[in-house]
Amino acid sequence: MVKKEMRQKLRGILGGISPEWRHDASHRACDRLIETREYKRAEVIMVFLSLPSEIDTTPLVLQAWRDRKRILAPKVSWEQRRMLPIEFQSLSDDDLTRTQFGIRQPTRGAPIPVCDIDLLIVPGLGFDTTGNRIGRGRGFYDQFLASSEWRGISCGMAFEQQVIELVPTSDHDLRVDMLVTDIMIRRFDL
Repeated sequence: MVKKEMRQKLRGILGGISPEWRHDASHRACDRLIETREYKRAEVIMVFLSLPSEIDTTPLVLQAWRDRKRILAPKVSWEQRRMLPIEFQSLSDDDLTRTQFGIRQPTRGAPIPVCDIDLLIVPGLGFDTTGNRIGRGRGFYDQFLASSEWRGISCGMAFEQQVIELVPTSDHDLRVDMLVTDIMIRRFDL
């Protein structure tokens, strides 16, 4: 199956998940991540701000603030074709805005150095059991992880239904170090 067909299939799976189940499964996945040594050691965490069909990272963000961690989210610079890590202090409309694609991102703030990020929570339409991911196809996260400044741990976060046997990869595709779902934690020996 080529990536385009795989993306369509995975979008269908995500679209078929009820809001109630998504809410409960998102909480289970966030609770699992919060218990990991990677989360406990991290002082600066960059998290994706979920789209309505994705696993919801809100419980993770709220707990991280309670744990006195710095929370960043990507702000896309379309001119530079890259993501800028920006710290945000609340989930309110004052601190966040939506792009033309419906993605929430911080409204203001200076970019934080990539090398300061301890843990990066990575979205994906699907992941396989070796840490490969299939995203939306724009390559922003692969580019971010390929940065010479990147030194942290990358953690995919998804529903178990998004874990597939094999994600087809290209030379520029980068694997995540670990994957947390509502069912389990997988760590990959990279």
